[in-house]
Amino acid sequence: MTLIDTGFVETFRHDGVVALRGAVDDRWLGRLAEAIDANMASPGPYGKNHADEGGGVYFGDYVNWQRFAAFRDVADAGPLGEIAGQLMGASRVQLFHEHVLVKEPGTTSATPWHQDLPYYCLDGGQTVSIWVPLDHVSKAVCPHFLAGSHFDRSTYVPRRFKTLLPLEGDTSKYKPFPNIDEERDAGQLRSFDLEPGDVIAFDYHTLHNAPPNETGARRRAVSLRFIGEDVRYVARPHEVSPPFPEMGLELAMGDRLPEDWFPVVWQG
Repeated sequence: MTLIDTGFVETFRHDGVVALRGAVDDRWLGRLAEAIDANMASPGPYGKNHADEGGGVYFGDYVNWQRFAAFRDVADAGPLGEIAGQLMGASRVQLFHEHVLVKEPGTTSATPWHQDLPYYCLDGGQTVSIWVPLDHVSKAVCPHFLAGSHFDRSTYVPRRFKTLLPLEGDTSKYKPFPNIDEERDAGQLRSFDLEPGDVIAFDYHTLHNAPPNETGARRRAVSLRFIGEDVRYVARPHEVSPPFPEMGLELAMGDRLPEDWFPVVWQG
């Protein structure tokens, strides 16, 4: 079964990001909304408000798919696992983790430019995050992506979002973080007006940010992170997020990621 046109796959591979319209139907949106509400009411150990003091509410939490079944179900019983497989060119798709991100109205905190891969305890070419908004998202509050920034597979210094200082540990192997000028680089920027059901898919190497939500509307989203069969475990010499080694994951460099931690959600 083909869920997406080959043109979208080509855009994803060329730009490192693509918007897919109407990828998630109302039934799945309803289940995800219920799961987000339940997650916010009962955060996991890593759930918190990421907003600056007095700057509104920016709730984030991750690795709760075992408590809130919709986060996994939308990938295996729903469409997202197969979509991930088609975008990555993978025959076997695992859920790396889900990440709930809710910016309430009037939240002034922005997410700075960054790249996801160096924060993760893995490496490989078959990676995709699928960002699923549950509310209308205008370009004013939509994440921005630097098209083509994934192409040479460069990895840049992973930084703390509030201070922009490198993560604790050895980050010397990474390239210095590039200077991104949104006015100068406007031709490469991708941002989208989205309705519930639309999604954005992007490579773990793709540079992106997220503006504040200074509108009068909520911006609820869950990002599902997927990996294909070429991805392997990497022991980073610095902190990682999510902190899977601290959670008890014990692997050697180059190991496949185990299915009990990272379930298979689609096979072609």
